[in-house]
This record gives sequence, structure tokens and C-alpha cells, in this order.
Amino acid sequence: MTVQMPSAGLLVMHRLLRISTCSQRPLGNWGLLVGQIRTFSTGSPKCNENERDSSDSSPLRDKLTSRQALLSRRRRPLSPLERISGLLPQDALSPEVMQLREQNQQDPAEDTNVQVSTTQCTQEDRGHGPALKKDDSENHHTPDAAVEPTTSETQLNGACHEEKSWPTLPGESLLTMGELLIAEYHKERRMEFRKMFQLQPGARLQSKWGIILHDDIAGLPPGRFVKTDRGSPILIRRASLEDYVLFMKRGPTIAYPKDAVTMLMMMDVTEGDRVLESGSGSGAMSLFLSRAVGCKGSVLSVEIRQDHHRQAVLNYKRWRTSWSLRRGDEWPDNVQFHNADLCAASSLLAGQGFHAVALDLISPHLALPAVVPHLHPGAVCAVYLANLTQVIDTLEGLRCSKLPLLCERIIEVPVRHWLVTPALQKDGRYCARRAPRPDDDHSEDDDASHWTDKEELTTGTHPAFGSIPYIARPHAVQMSHTAFLMKLRKWAQ
Repeated sequence: MTVQMPSAGLLVMHRLLRISTCSQRPLGNWGLLVGQIRTFSTGSPKCNENERDSSDSSPLRDKLTSRQALLSRRRRPLSPLERISGLLPQDALSPEVMQLREQNQQDPAEDTNVQVSTTQCTQEDRGHGPALKKDDSENHHTPDAAVEPTTSETQLNGACHEEKSWPTLPGESLLTMGELLIAEYHKERRMEFRKMFQLQPGARLQSKWGIILHDDIAGLPPGRFVKTDRGSPILIRRASLEDYVLFMKRGPTIAYPKDAVTMLMMMDVTEGDRVLESGSGSGAMSLFLSRAVGCKGSVLSVEIRQDHHRQAVLNYKRWRTSWSLRRGDEWPDNVQFHNADLCAASSLLAGQGFHAVALDLISPHLALPAVVPHLHPGAVCAVYLANLTQVIDTLEGLRCSKLPLLCERIIEVPVRHWLVTPALQKDGRYCARRAPRPDDDHSEDDDASHWTDKEELTTGTHPAFGSIPYIARPHAVQMSHTAFLMKLRKWAQ
């Protein structure tokens, strides 16, 4: 019940004027003002109590005001340009973006002071002691740290590589700049991506699975998985001679490893032999012969086309450079490349004898009369023929020229890739191998065994050995015909 005395109305008006003229009280205290007006309407005795409460709470309002002012000065959110530039390496940024980065890095000191003072005000308001201020200040930095661009996983990997010292096997070293490496991505035991690249400072390995900096790969041991910026694991290993032959820059079609190895077996090339090769091409067969003859042997490679000759020399030098970085020892420089026509290169072959000859020509029967006199008796001449027409022309040339050569065999080397994987269901679970049931078993037993198999599939443990069926079928992508290989042996007259 309100009081109708005139003195009570005067007190209410006096209180309203006093509150409105106070400049230190924020507008957010309007709820306190309403509560005071309601207490004034109940009578004059409560007015004195509210005056004491307001005088006691004035320090608290001052602290709230200072805290709100500090919170209003907190760091502004990052723009999209700043967020994206924080995820990119420095070498990919323009000078304008780098200048913007440097300006933003000067602000965290001011923001830190604001956050610490704000936390202290909060603790004082809540009545916590000085012992809790440190913990709260650390927790208060957590949201701001999330706004900052996070360091990429590749940069974290690079920092770990610098701290660790990886053990190496004798004769091997850690990955260094200039080496030829292979990057592979495997998904569900299948090869999804394979690429050969040269490790270079500041370069990046790019694929649809993400980016890896070359600087993060340097210093790692070979055969290690490195995660991209998207979190995909990429296997990094050194390139073998087979990998290099398949991925190197080509001029003409190469002699594939399956055919090159078979030709080496035909010719029975060993360390210390001297071999003649005609048709350098892209240099694939030259590299295989170079490794077979070793430091004590030599290879004479003749190519009639100048562009093919140049490409073979470049591929050979590139492999030797990568090998020296890998092992510390130089690859033997035992191949002599010549740009000439073998049919008219009698001066080049004069006074030389060869333990084996490898021919990769369009018309090899035209070059055989110039080659056979320099081949040791009993030695083998292996001929690489792309089609059956060349095979017939070569045999007809041998018949007409009456050369002391015996055609021992003509073969083709097929290679079929097979896919052998565990049988999986559509939901990704392993299929279970079920034993045959005798005829006298009841249906209830069959139902029980069915549920037992289902329980084994849904468990998280690995299935026992021999309990998973496998699927074996030829791979969908197969290597077709590459060449016919002819083995010719010289007999003594």
C-alpha cells in the first residue's frame, strides 16, 4: 500500500534527480534504478536502507565499468585475408600481405595487457585470491589463441625433424636436397597416387590430397609417411632405377624394365664386360647396362638421332647425380654416347670387340653386317623388336646375308598384375569364412552359428588367422604388348 504523504513524493523526486545527474554510473544499471523506485513507494523507512545499499555498492559499479571498458578494447576478429595468409608459406605471399602480417604481430603485446588486467578485475569481483589470477589468465588466453592462424602440420613435422636424429644404415644417408624421390598414397591397400620429384629448397609437393613442403622432407629417413596439410599420409621413398626409367623424361618409347632385364639375361652380361648398344633412345637400356657391367666394364651407345642422343645423355647424368647424393659414391661413368649411324660407323668400331650387343632399331637386319665381325664367338646379340613385321624382316635378312648367327628363340614377356585383397562387405566389415554344415544339423544350430559369425565381424579385434576369405582377380589396368625379343648367337666359322 503506497503512502499518500507529500513528504514521500518529494523524496522520490529528489532521488530521481540525484541519480540522473551522476555521471559515473553506467546506463546498464537501469534495473537498480527501477528497484529503488519500487522501494521508495513502500514508505520512507526503506528509503534510508536503499541509500546505504547504493553507497556500499558504488565501488562494485566502478569495477564493473572498468571491466566493460577493457572488454570493449579486446582484439578485433581477423579478416578473411588474414586468415588465409596465415595458412600459406611466406614465399607465396606478396609484399603487401607480408607488411600486413608485421603490423598484426605488433598488436598482441597490447592485447595481452588488456586481457591480464581484465582477468584481475574479474577475480577481484568474485573474491578470489592472488593465487588464482595466474590460472585464470592462462585460461583467458585460450579463446584468443584459437583465433590466431594455427601452424600447419607440415611446419610442425619440420620442427620435429630438426630435434630428432634419425638412425641410418651403413651405406645410406638421410634425404638431402637434389635427390630423386617417389611419393605414394595408398588407400585401402591400393595405389592411388605415385609421382617422382626432385627435392629442392623452397619447393612444394602438390597433389589433390594436399601439399608437403620439400624443406619438411629433407633430413628424414627414406620410407617414412609424411602428412600433408590436409592430413593425408604420403609415403616418401627414394627412387629405384626401375622407378626412374618409368618416370624420367622420354623422347622415344623406352625399353621397359621387364624387357630390359630379360635382354640382360639373354646376353649374360656380367661385371667387366664390354657391350655395344645401338639405339640409345631415352637412355633406359643404357642405365641397365651401366649397372650390369660395373666399374670395370664399359658400354658404347650409338644413336642416329640428335634429339634422342641429347635426351639419353641428360637422363644418364641426372641419375648419376642423384645416386652420388644418396650413397656418397659416384655412379660409374662407364657409358660413352655417340651420335652416329651404326651402319656407317666402321671407324668407330674399328679394333674393338664386344661380349654382347643390344639392338633397338627399326631395321636391325641392316646393321647386323657391321656388328657381327666385332662380336666375340659364342656371344649373344639381343634384338628389341616392336612388332611382328620387324621380326619377319630380321629373319629374312639373316637368311639372305648368310651371317654366322643362330636364332635361338623369339619371345614376348607378358606381365599380368593381380589384385589380391581381403573380402569386405559394403559397410567395410570383413566377410567371415564359414565351414560346411553336416546334413544332420538342426536349423536352430545353423541360426546360432550365423549369429556367432555376425558377432565376430562386428567386434573391434582383428580376426584370427585363416578366418577371412580373399578375392583374387586380374587388375583392371594391365600392361599390353611392348616388344618381341630375339636371341641371336654367333657361331665360329
